[in-house]
Amino acid sequence: MDRNFALEFVRVTEMAAIASARLMGRGDEKAADHEAVEAMRKMLGSIQFDGTVVIGEGERDEAPMLFIGEKVGRGGGPKLDLALDPLEGTTICARGGNNSLSVIAIAEEGQFLHAPDVYMQKIAVGPSGRGVIDLGKTATENLRRVAAAKDCRVEDLTVAILDRPRHEALISEVRSAGARIWLIGDGDVSAAIATCKPDSGVDMLMGSGGAPEGVIAAAALRCMGGDLVGRLVFRKDEEKDRARRMGITDFDRAYGINDLAAGNVMFCATGVTPGALLNGVRFFSGGARTHSVVMRSESKTVRWIEAEHFFDSKPKY
Repeated sequence: MDRNFALEFVRVTEMAAIASARLMGRGDEKAADHEAVEAMRKMLGSIQFDGTVVIGEGERDEAPMLFIGEKVGRGGGPKLDLALDPLEGTTICARGGNNSLSVIAIAEEGQFLHAPDVYMQKIAVGPSGRGVIDLGKTATENLRRVAAAKDCRVEDLTVAILDRPRHEALISEVRSAGARIWLIGDGDVSAAIATCKPDSGVDMLMGSGGAPEGVIAAAALRCMGGDLVGRLVFRKDEEKDRARRMGITDFDRAYGINDLAAGNVMFCATGVTPGALLNGVRFFSGGARTHSVVMRSESKTVRWIEAEHFFDSKPKY
């Protein structure tokens, strides 16, 4: 995969982040998501590649913009699959909270798991915990394994968990084991990636969140040397039917990081609101500053990009 695509695609997340950040704290989730989608689609259309959205806003009949299976790009270039979320953390952005992002993961054709829009049980860790996490073990045992790998006590670990009623038992077990907990409202992609940043204060992500977000996070962790395991969680038969249509037949399978995002992958994200991973968009007279990360699994290069955008010299955001 051409390494120059990394900078092409970060321009896409920058535009989507700027567009949605204008609605930060305005209380309108749909409007913020709409602005991000429109900006992302417009920018994708400027890049010369033959792209297919495999993780997107939903199936065609449910999501008229950037739907699963949609063709993007100018064509005439390499065939690439995209896993994207124009505004990861729509509620966060609408409420003016922390950790909303615009994200895109890119892989060669056929290398992403075509995950349906269902829940996924996940554990994510940084490089020091790679290879020791196991969905077949209890939360307590996974904490002990990661602590041993990091040469620390369980009490020294901080675990990010989505603040949801479904996680009451998990939260209770993690507390009993002695680990610290960072409860997050949304944005588990950001939290998963934060496990790879030693100064983030996050050692693990545990719990169930969106399966599409699991694939996106897996791509990022592939680039940063971290690890993620996931298992799809089905609440009703129609979710299993949707999974079958996407080629999934083993409903109990535990997916490793290379099952979720294989081959050479790239990942781009731009902060929309401030967070543990990236700063949010900051507007000034006539422009805005953005903070982004761009990474490639092939070289393990991670670039942190701070950019100033001047609107009189750029397309309208």
